[in-house]
Amino acid sequence: MTSPTDLRAALHQQFGFDAFKPGQREVIEHLLAGRSSAAVFATGAGKSLCYQLPATLLPGLTLVVSPLIALMKDQIGALSARGIVAHNLDFTLSFDAYKAVMDEVRDGTARLLYVAPERFNNERFRQTLQDVRVSLFAVDEAHCISEWGHNFRPDYLKLAMFARDLGAERILALTATATEPVLDDICRSLNIERGCAVRTPFYRANLTLVTTPVSAVERDAALVARFRDRPRGPAIVYVTLQRTAEEVAETLARAGIDAKPYHAGMAAEARASTQDWFTASDDGVVVATIAFGMGIDKANIRYVYHYNLPKSLENYSQEIGRAGRDGAPSTCEILACVDDLVVLENFVYGDTPTLAAIAGLIAHLFAQGEQFDVALTTLSRAYDVRVLVLRTLLTYLELRGHLVGGTPFYSVYEFKPLMPSAKMLAQFADGERPFIRAVLSRSKKARVWFSIDAAEVAAQLDVDRGRVVRVLDMLAEREMIELRAKGVRHRYRVVRAPEDLDALAAELHAQAIEREGDNIDRLGQVLALIRRDGCQVSALGAHFSEPLDDPCGHCSWCISGTASALPTSHGDPIDEAVWQRALALRDERSQVLGHPRTLAQLLCGIPSPALTKARLSKHALFGAQRRVAFADVMRRAEEQRPRSL
Repeated sequence: MTSPTDLRAALHQQFGFDAFKPGQREVIEHLLAGRSSAAVFATGAGKSLCYQLPATLLPGLTLVVSPLIALMKDQIGALSARGIVAHNLDFTLSFDAYKAVMDEVRDGTARLLYVAPERFNNERFRQTLQDVRVSLFAVDEAHCISEWGHNFRPDYLKLAMFARDLGAERILALTATATEPVLDDICRSLNIERGCAVRTPFYRANLTLVTTPVSAVERDAALVARFRDRPRGPAIVYVTLQRTAEEVAETLARAGIDAKPYHAGMAAEARASTQDWFTASDDGVVVATIAFGMGIDKANIRYVYHYNLPKSLENYSQEIGRAGRDGAPSTCEILACVDDLVVLENFVYGDTPTLAAIAGLIAHLFAQGEQFDVALTTLSRAYDVRVLVLRTLLTYLELRGHLVGGTPFYSVYEFKPLMPSAKMLAQFADGERPFIRAVLSRSKKARVWFSIDAAEVAAQLDVDRGRVVRVLDMLAEREMIELRAKGVRHRYRVVRAPEDLDALAAELHAQAIEREGDNIDRLGQVLALIRRDGCQVSALGAHFSEPLDDPCGHCSWCISGTASALPTSHGDPIDEAVWQRALALRDERSQVLGHPRTLAQLLCGIPSPALTKARLSKHALFGAQRRVAFADVMRRAEEQRPRSL
């Protein structure tokens, strides 16, 4: 094992630091001793060094799994500047670039490889790594592995299985936010001894936490006043909806505040431009959905405002953790409006499928034969299950040992010729030309782009589908065509068919209902913190098992000595005239609206595959009760459900 002196020397030599931050040495010593470990470090506390330094000391590859492409690229640039060979694999890489990276992985030149969790769905990638010594398997944002965490991602559930299959010698789980139950879940899933989990202090004395009750009509003016009354400095304003990001950024800009929106609906180039601008700015304001800030290395953020309520205390903790990472005083304020609960609850309720939907889905899957492939969007529409929820259900079936997933593939390719076909074909040998001509002649022309179903053409030509795809890739690499793929299909193989489909459907539905209740409870925890008659910072710390011994002195309660008053109820009452129209529409469209949940989704304006397919998302009643709590609408629909339904 590397001695403390040697570790300090390696730290200074490789990264230029003279001392470790709290917790780093302990985690690294666990890893170098051959033990797996978990690091629960606050944002900015130095999680990445816990795998970067071991990567320079261990003999094999350090594989880093992270959903944050921006973080990957930033870290790779910094590592390369220090002479440490690190790469990432993402969708932007060409075939040649991918091959070059994997060659360096195989020959041991690369010390670190960053990948998204979805990369493991690729069988070729998994097979390539079978012959690579993986000394360290690092899982960033590890709370995503827990079904009861605040940001569960289905692809994370399979990481423990992949690490085991690759023979990873040790695992490191990293997260900025994990309650004790979630940390237990992480350790259990990744086979980490609980004694090897290291948690650094949650409390940060430089952050002032303010909670201010406001009404919806007061909120814009209150936010503008904050920027006018307080010293200028970089700020993030967090909102729930994409359109709110646009509207609030425009409101601030009209008030003379340099603000820009950021959300997933923007083009990638626009998001990157906003991110670069904010990173370099001394007083810029980004109005963003929760996607912004993850992996952003900016230490001098002076303000974090929550224009809308955070989804959970875990989200809140992670988001305020982006303020004041330079140690200077910073302010984090929630403009608390209970009207936000309707929208936030609707996000939760909209993700829960009905028992009938789950039963229909799994009956369909296990009627497909031993091997099959599916298009998630098609299944989503057919069984009224949102795509993310559908991915989760398929993952559950894999983890229960019923299915094994294969490499996804594109069913349809589109291409735009960059030269006449005669000139294109003339550049190939006589033996290659007939097959290329046969492939191209079976494409279908639109105005500019041609489309080709690779599997269909392969069947017509009696060849393997891969040969058709290789022709298209080759033409694109030689810049003869511009190629794009669409229509992803996911392969599965049945390992063990369920003995009782109805019982399995009931189990999966119960799991979905339990998760729904858990997420609703998380919203209640946010309200409880705002209303708390006591130190709010201590209560937030207690949520993560770190209460303070004394009041913090710099939260709303400590400053004012009083609890924040928020209304105890939210949402409007049901409009009786609208309700009667909804019942008439339900009777007319009972095949779609027969279930109380679907009727509630219609009235509350929650999109669903079934409503979209039936064109009911454009009906006048869609969203007619969007200010009414979903639970109230669904309860009423249950009470007045016809027996025939």
